[in-house]
Amino acid sequence: MTHTASPETPKLLIVDDDRLVLAMLSKGLKNAGYLVAEASSGEQALAIRDSFQPDLAVLDISMPGMSGLTLAARLAETEPIPFIFLTAYADEETVREATRCGAIGYLVKPVDTAQLIPAIEAGLARAADIAQLQKSEENLTHALSTSREISVAIGIIMERAQLDQHSAFQALRAQARRSRQDMQSMAKSIISALETLNQFKA
Repeated sequence: MTHTASPETPKLLIVDDDRLVLAMLSKGLKNAGYLVAEASSGEQALAIRDSFQPDLAVLDISMPGMSGLTLAARLAETEPIPFIFLTAYADEETVREATRCGAIGYLVKPVDTAQLIPAIEAGLARAADIAQLQKSEENLTHALSTSREISVAIGIIMERAQLDQHSAFQALRAQARRSRQDMQSMAKSIISALETLNQFKA
């Protein structure tokens, strides 16, 4: 079940095979202002994941059928969803396995809403930081790739037209404008053309 809320309301997926715990946590989190979807099994969680698109999942580790550990791995297969584990066990191996799976939080049962909310808020904040870092990394990778392709194209123009670097850059920019392309697309075309020509070399 879910409640309507604004687009900014964090959406939580709560997964626990203990229906009493599930109902208690879900009710408490809804009353705290979160938008909540409930699942009593890993299979049910996967069935509602795409339509609900949670910002964070709270997963019981020990469940019949699909465990929380397996469910966490399945949730990460498409659009990664940050998650917190709930468990009745605090042994070293379980903690190590939870960390290996990439959990951003780990709470030992019994857990009430008052204990869970700080972990959820910390998890949402950490997830936002991770998403921002990933976006920055993607932007940096794209910028480096773009810069590299343009540099290679300038080098080709310098060698073929016997121009200095500045003149080659100006020539690339002018050709891009004439072709109504951005400089990266023009650079890719030049590199591709050279690679095609090189195929005819003996």
